[in-house]
Amino acid sequence: MSDTVDDATTVNDATQRARYWPIPILRAVPAAVVALVITFSTNHAAGYGLLLFGAFALVEGLVLLFGGIARLPLDGRSRRTTLLQAVITLLAAVAGIALNGFGLPAFITVVVAFAVLTGALELSQGLRARRRSPFARDWTTMGAITLLLAVAFLVTPPDYSRQLGGVEQVTGTLDASIVLVGLLGAYLAITAVFHVIAGLSHKWGTATPAPDGAPLA
Repeated sequence: MSDTVDDATTVNDATQRARYWPIPILRAVPAAVVALVITFSTNHAAGYGLLLFGAFALVEGLVLLFGGIARLPLDGRSRRTTLLQAVITLLAAVAGIALNGFGLPAFITVVVAFAVLTGALELSQGLRARRRSPFARDWTTMGAITLLLAVAFLVTPPDYSRQLGGVEQVTGTLDASIVLVGLLGAYLAITAVFHVIAGLSHKWGTATPAPDGAPLA
């Protein structure tokens, strides 16, 4: 009986992985693109950062919406949580694009609100799904990383400013806007790599033996 239950669980996990693995890959795309734009751009103004965040959040929200509707169980709590996360992300995208002219305060407010709400949702989603979903660890890790983004934004003084020069061999001013846009880029780069690894791991995890010993199609 125990072997039968374990085999059924393995087959169910493989089925879920086969349906869901493209979602992390799709989530990696906007994160990677915006991270690259930030890395190679000389413009680190808060308004520009807010526009880039809005573009990322718009695609991220649509991917989550698709994942929640089409790739997760219809009757699962994880599906409802993912859809709520998608709605919050899309609202953050609208806010980011609409408020890009309001400078650093708007940038901090929108990103922190997004990170706290979606990070808490994804973290709780992962913790609830432990031992029930093959994606629990991914959700838990991603939620924790997103909450760390909120912490990083909150601990950076909005009035931070330091004149560059001397040993840096660079002239100019390093201010809070540059630091925070850089932190957003770092967050997006990390999440892009994480999502790609997670998605490919789930794709490879679909090659699981069926209960009768034959490989799954």
